[in-house]
Amino acid sequence: MTIADPDTLSSEARRARLFTRISKMDAWFQVFGLAWVTPVLKAAAGDNPKAQLKEIWRLLAVPVIAIAGFLMLWAMLAPKVQTSLGAIPGPGAVWTEAMNLHQDAQAKAAKERAHQEKVEARNQRFIDRGQPERVKDIPYTGAPSYYQQIWTSIQTVFFGFLIAAAVAIPLGILAGLSPAANAAINPLVQIFKPVSPLAWLPIVTMVVSALYATNDGLFSKSFLVSAITVTLCSLWPALINTALGVASIDKDLVNVSKVLKMNTYTKITKLVLPSALPLIFTGLRLSLGVGWMVLIAAEMLAQNPGLGKFVWDEFQNGSSQSLARIIVAVLTIGLIGFLLDRVMHALQSLFTFTNNR
Repeated sequence: MTIADPDTLSSEARRARLFTRISKMDAWFQVFGLAWVTPVLKAAAGDNPKAQLKEIWRLLAVPVIAIAGFLMLWAMLAPKVQTSLGAIPGPGAVWTEAMNLHQDAQAKAAKERAHQEKVEARNQRFIDRGQPERVKDIPYTGAPSYYQQIWTSIQTVFFGFLIAAAVAIPLGILAGLSPAANAAINPLVQIFKPVSPLAWLPIVTMVVSALYATNDGLFSKSFLVSAITVTLCSLWPALINTALGVASIDKDLVNVSKVLKMNTYTKITKLVLPSALPLIFTGLRLSLGVGWMVLIAAEMLAQNPGLGKFVWDEFQNGSSQSLARIIVAVLTIGLIGFLLDRVMHALQSLFTFTNNR
């Protein structure tokens, strides 16, 4: 009879707990596009290093090599392409311009802080003199920085997306549960889904101008125009996927709801939504991606504040740095689009209990 060494058992238990933690974290690494971290951690923990190195090569080294190859190809070919604004800038020139935009944003933030301090000092003097009626909130009127334009676009797309989701999900549930409702909604979806944001924009602009006559409200006209255009173009993927998810619910579950005599609210909250959530989130992810693309086009055409207007202004500016700044904006738009999708993926992982993403 042999007696196991307690130290060995303790070491094996700690090792097993470590691998369990890594496996749990892997789901979140997958969500945030960091799947390569899992094999790195497993290799560091001593779990089949050879197999983990293959995974690291596939998940990390290959993408890095591909990006490096793209940058090298860009650097080689860019100087050979001449445009009206000069040669296409290479990665180095684009990075330099990105740093310039960052420094410019810091300088503008400093000016805005200085303005606010002057306004506060001015108002405090009037308060000290006993003249509170002369106190004013004088807004800063300087040009927005690059980061402020990014934030404006993100706020706008989320506002329009939330309106689209609030409309699309109930309509999708109704269409999925009722063949008659589906027959009524489907023709409208097929007609309006292909309509370009450039066609919606003039209509939305005129309607908002007619119904929202003031600029002193909670939202500016330009914000509402962009957000409503996003809503009109982004609600269709969410509506279609919600209807499909609800209609695809297992018929046995529907029969169970009839046997249990569930009312409509209980049926939707306890049966329909949990079963249809994976497809609903897929539709929401598609809608957010469509909304982000639509927003940039709407901002460019309508000259509304945001990244789209920044791209158009740089194109119209025609300076030697304009092309590099436009490329910076293009890369920013792509990166933000990726991050928005990761945010929706994270929410999907929190609220759904399936591997169907």
